[in-house]
Amino acid sequence: MAIQWFPGHMVRAISDIKDLISDIDIVIEVLDARAPFSSCNPLLQDIIKYKKIIRLLNKSDLADDTLTREWIEYFSNSKQTVAITGDMSSTKQRSQIIKLCKSLAPHRNSFEKPLRVMISGIPNVGKSTLINQLIGKKSAKTGDIPAVTKANQCLTIADDFLIYDTPGLTWQKIHYPQIGYHLAICNSIGRNALDEDLVALYLINYLKIQHPLFLQTRYKLSVEQISLADDVILDTIGSKRGCIMAGGIINRQRAAEIIIQDFRDGRMGKISLETPKMWEEWISEAAAEAETFESE
Repeated sequence: MAIQWFPGHMVRAISDIKDLISDIDIVIEVLDARAPFSSCNPLLQDIIKYKKIIRLLNKSDLADDTLTREWIEYFSNSKQTVAITGDMSSTKQRSQIIKLCKSLAPHRNSFEKPLRVMISGIPNVGKSTLINQLIGKKSAKTGDIPAVTKANQCLTIADDFLIYDTPGLTWQKIHYPQIGYHLAICNSIGRNALDEDLVALYLINYLKIQHPLFLQTRYKLSVEQISLADDVILDTIGSKRGCIMAGGIINRQRAAEIIIQDFRDGRMGKISLETPKMWEEWISEAAAEAETFESE
C-alpha cells in the first residue's frame, strides 16, 4: 500500500515559503529522530538548499541513541548544515539553539538587521512546541494531530531575532512505501489517508526483525508467538489487550491503534525506524526498478 497525503493548504504553504525564503538567514528543519530521512521532505530541500540549515532531530528521547548519533554525523556532512538532537523537555535547549543561530549569522545582530530564522518540517514533528520554547510563551498552536499550523506566522524572540513558523509539509508524492509507513507510525499523516491495520502490521514485521525482545516484553509474547505471522501476532496482542467483539472476533482496528500508540509514546523502548544505510538501499532499489521499467 502506498500512503499519500498532501492536503490542499500545503499547496499554498509551498508558495508562501518560496516567497519568504529570500529574507531568511537560517532554516531550522525539525526532523523526527525515529525516522530522520522520512521526515526530511525533499520538497522543502529544493526551497532551502542555499540557506544555512540546522537540522534538529526532535523526539530523540524516543529514538535509539546509537542510530541518532549516526544520523547526526550523516546530516552534518552536508554543506552549510549543522545537525543537533532535540529534546523539548530540556531547559538548556532554548539558549543552545539561540546561541547556535547567532554564531551562524553573526552579521544579523541589530534592530535594523535582525536575525531571521524559519522553522520548518513535516506535520506534527514539534515545530510549534519548539517555537513556544524559544519565545518563552505559548504563541504557536500545538496539537497531537498533523497539520495544526496552516499559515506562516512571524514571532519575536528579541528586537534583533525573529522567528517564522511555517505549516508542516509532507512529501508531495511519496516514492518509497517505507516512508509512508514511517510517517504514519510517527503520526505525521492524517488518519483519513491510512489504514491502521496495515500500518500496525508493517510495524510488527519491523519489530520482529529488529527489536523482537521489545515486542515480546511489551505484550508478554512467547518466543514461539514472536515467530508467528504478522496478522496472527496482531490478533494475539488484540486478545491479550481485550480487543474482542461479539462472537470472540478480534477488533483489529483497536488492536492496531494500541500498538501504534505504544510506539509513539515510547512504551516499547527507544526505537528508530531507519538508518542511513537503509535509506541508501531504498534509493538503490528504486533506481534499479526505474531503470528496469525504462528498458522494457
